Amino acid sequence: LILAMARKAGTTSQDTEAQIYAAARNLFARYGYAAVSMRQIAGDVGVNQAALYHYTPTKQDLLAGLLTRHMSALLEAIGAEDFSGDPVHALDHFTRFHIRYHIPRAEEIFLSYMELRSLDSEHFAAINALRSQYEEILRQILKTGLKSGAFSDIDPAISAMAILSMLTGITNWYSPEGRLNQPEIETCYSRLVLRSVGASL
Repeated sequence: LILAMARKAGTTSQDTEAQIYAAARNLFARYGYAAVSMRQIAGDVGVNQAALYHYTPTKQDLLAGLLTRHMSALLEAIGAEDFSGDPVHALDHFTRFHIRYHIPRAEEIFLSYMELRSLDSEHFAAINALRSQYEEILRQILKTGLKSGAFSDIDPAISAMAILSMLTGITNWYSPEGRLNQPEIETCYSRLVLRSVGASL
């Protein structure tokens, strides 16, 4: 018996592709990339395994596609922001943007950090280049602040890594039912970040 069709009735090829990526993201985040099979992904979507290869040639390409989509969307979103002018304001703006963007995307963040190790060297280099573009925005803010005297006693590259690690870690514990709401958390973290670079508040 054919357990699943190549595509569910009433869905388009784009719908099926989106469902495949959503299922893979959920399964990889829940069980880990290595433990998930293409058969599981196909079963979760409701298509046969052979049809899955029409959308992605390998599981490795599927993981790389997920991480590429995440980083490309992040770069597009931050590209619409303005970080010129006062570096203290720019760093506050970056902090709040990062929190707002990442909190609803906990699965993507988990994969972006925990499953980088699962990428082959070619895919790793491509994803790392995209990550570097995002990190460079923060590095430039810190360099500008250091040069102007708004920030002090920092190494922009190291400070950027420390700040990103701290901000991204929010996705590990944030709950909308928590004691503080999101804007209040943004304010707390903005103060922590600004103090870490010696900014006057």
